[in-house]
Amino acid sequence: MSRSSFTLRTPCSSANIGPGFDVIGLALSLYMELRVTIDSSKKTSSQPLNCVITYEDQSGSTEQISLDPEVNLITRVALYVLRCNEQRAFPVETHVHIVNPIPLSRGLGSSGTAVVAGVMLGNEVGRLGLSKERLLDYCLMIERHPDNVAASLFGGFVGTYLNELKPEDVARKEIPLSEVLPAPAGGVDTGRRPPEPPLGIGHYRKFGWAKEIKAIAIIPDFVVPTANARDVLPKSYSRADVIFNLQRAALLPAALGTSPPDPDTIYLAMQDKVHQPYRQGLIPGLTEILQSMNPSTQPGLLGICLSGAGPTILALATDNFEEIADRIIARFSSQKISCQWKLLEPAHEGTTVEWK
Repeated sequence: MSRSSFTLRTPCSSANIGPGFDVIGLALSLYMELRVTIDSSKKTSSQPLNCVITYEDQSGSTEQISLDPEVNLITRVALYVLRCNEQRAFPVETHVHIVNPIPLSRGLGSSGTAVVAGVMLGNEVGRLGLSKERLLDYCLMIERHPDNVAASLFGGFVGTYLNELKPEDVARKEIPLSEVLPAPAGGVDTGRRPPEPPLGIGHYRKFGWAKEIKAIAIIPDFVVPTANARDVLPKSYSRADVIFNLQRAALLPAALGTSPPDPDTIYLAMQDKVHQPYRQGLIPGLTEILQSMNPSTQPGLLGICLSGAGPTILALATDNFEEIADRIIARFSSQKISCQWKLLEPAHEGTTVEWK
């Protein structure tokens, strides 16, 4: 067959759930799609790297996405995977149509989703047959936050950790995308054989999730770059604050996996002293939202937290979803900030591929 195609679907993710800073992530039912066609009847291509990218934005984001396969994050990641496996470019001729409903820089793991999609894209077009567990290593060479990428890759509600690298692997712990930069930035031979990721950089475990619980994502109309959100965090924490988060992180998986859910236990387990207090200044209205809404003041609500680095607010609930969203949106409106909201569920399957 001279023409083949497949669709790759990667869910967005919410990280830092409650006290689980850089540890706990949740895949949510908002999917980036790559619709990929390979026309192998052509022997040569005039396209850079044999690849054409088209982009369909469904998120309302104003950020510009590069359609150059040497610049676009998804195709650069795919190229890294291919070059690690001795393939210099995409098959002739590859068309990647990206359909993206995930708002960028809003705390819904858009960059992690792109990295996972890119790693999966490289695996599929290169017919590499790598397992998802091995693909996680590739993801973690590029995106060092395992809570986002593991959730998007494997799906569901996950706990994650990074291994300490062996001395011989330390040199490979940095992002290797410079290995696939085009000349002259990376040199004419750049990326001819990039370093493969060490085995088992990170690991994950799926937790249970009570079927009654849905996620309300309230997405304000402004951007909080992850770098800015990281800059406001302290260099060290008190023992009391660390213990506070550890106690709640130990409780959270059991609380969210128990059916029927106990609102008081979940609300307690979702408290945090590691990142939310320091990011409140970046997100007008966050302090009031966290202080005023709880299961006693809002029926149906279980818990509330920043999604990732924000500014999206994630509210877990069993009922009264629109009422909860309207209350949070009203808080933002008082700060003259408009919002959209989405009712989402856990994306239990993670990233999927369907060949046609």
